[in-house]
Amino acid sequence: MSKFQSNFNQKIDYVFKVVLIGDSAVGKSQLLARFSRNEFSIESKATIGVEFQTRTLEIDHKTIKAQIWDTAGQERYRAVTSAYYRGAVGAMLVYDITKRQSFDHVARWLEELRGHADKNIAIMLIGNKTDLGSLRAVPTEDAKEFAQRENLFFMETSALDSNNVEPSFLTVLTEIYRIVSKKNLVANEEGESGGDSSLLQGTKIVVAGEETVTKGKGCCGTS
Repeated sequence: MSKFQSNFNQKIDYVFKVVLIGDSAVGKSQLLARFSRNEFSIESKATIGVEFQTRTLEIDHKTIKAQIWDTAGQERYRAVTSAYYRGAVGAMLVYDITKRQSFDHVARWLEELRGHADKNIAIMLIGNKTDLGSLRAVPTEDAKEFAQRENLFFMETSALDSNNVEPSFLTVLTEIYRIVSKKNLVANEEGESGGDSSLLQGTKIVVAGEETVTKGKGCCGTS
């Protein structure tokens, strides 16, 4: 079970950097605002440059600080934001279900992400704006097939009504924790924390048989 923490003085066991990527105006900043502050602004403007928000939560009795980076989707900023993939252990790849072009660009974003990020990065494909279902231009099945083919998690969300926002972030963060814990256990067994030591904080972890979401089979809620 995962629960959120209100004690800001609590010891942080891990800091996980997660990047939000995708075309401009697909709702990345709104998803971030909904997850980090439970807010939604109708008058939200395009993000200029890069910003991040944090939220602290508990996974398997460990305190995790999620550092969510919002990368601007406009083409002219991509050369700037490419540096921000560095160190990311999770990614939310977002498209707008009412804009087919934003889904068609997902493959290019994924290629760029995989070219800059760790090979073990946890990736969630998100079809946002399910509250505009009557304007849908991207069938859910198309996205499911893409996610299965590329070994991604997948959910449809609405930042407006908060549908599936929390589960989508939690799925990625839990998967990151699972990957990092596994690396830590292997390192402990070998007697030294070699390899990807930048992802490890020196904390011994015992994974208690936690059930994880199957990739390519994430839930797809409706508004």
